[in-house]
Amino acid sequence: MGTLGKTIYTVGFWIRETGQAIDRLGSRLQGSYYIQEQLSRHRTLMNIFDKVPNVDKDAFVAPSASIIGDVEVGSRSSVWYGCVLRGDVNSIKVGSGTNIQDNSIVHVAKTSLSGKVLPTIIGDNVTVGHGAVLHGCVVEDEAFVGMGATLLDGVVVEKHGMVAAGALVTENTRIPTGEVWAGTPAKFLRKLKDGEIEFFTQSSSNYANLAQVHSAENAKSFDEIEVEKAMRKKYAHKDEEYDSMLGIVREVPPELVLPDNILPGKSTTKLVQSSNN
Repeated sequence: MGTLGKTIYTVGFWIRETGQAIDRLGSRLQGSYYIQEQLSRHRTLMNIFDKVPNVDKDAFVAPSASIIGDVEVGSRSSVWYGCVLRGDVNSIKVGSGTNIQDNSIVHVAKTSLSGKVLPTIIGDNVTVGHGAVLHGCVVEDEAFVGMGATLLDGVVVEKHGMVAAGALVTENTRIPTGEVWAGTPAKFLRKLKDGEIEFFTQSSSNYANLAQVHSAENAKSFDEIEVEKAMRKKYAHKDEEYDSMLGIVREVPPELVLPDNILPGKSTTKLVQSSNN
């Protein structure tokens, strides 16, 4: 930082300090009637001492998610809104192409009841449904964890295994390949069908594509968002019969065309071009 940079930094520092001092003075003058507001210190990626999150550049992490400490997230994986991955007393590893859906919690065990050190390991192309809880467990490649399911310490879900929505999988349970487990506590329900296993792969692919849309949207500046709002209002769908009477033809601007995985038959190229402008 050069001399000019240091000067600007110092001026900025004292302006902020002055603002805080004025705020404190105002609070004192209000006496017992003042309300002290705390600024939100949310950080999507947060270190714990020397434990630093390692998120691949092609992964999507929603702004309201929290990835803390010793957490690794692989390429084309997605961590959605409201999720917490807390790798403080142990590590979390998420493979490639995996989706951890909204409000899910992934944590680890420093030591379990049996005295084992338990990280949480989630493989490639795994789907973890909304609101699931994974604690000190292993979920192998192309497995499926349903919405609201809970996996406790030492659980292993083998490749192409499925935990049904709302299930509670108790400690040290192993769910074999090709089986569906459900209930509280979870027990074997039935064998998976071929079409269901194919769906696991399709689910991870769908979420990888959808993550690109959300990533592009979250990267937009305030000005870009305001321009799009104005355009949507201008080109909002009107009554077709009324339009035909006036001889009006309304076309959706290319910038507002949604990608294939949202509306089939539409072009993703236009969305990417508009997000890069």
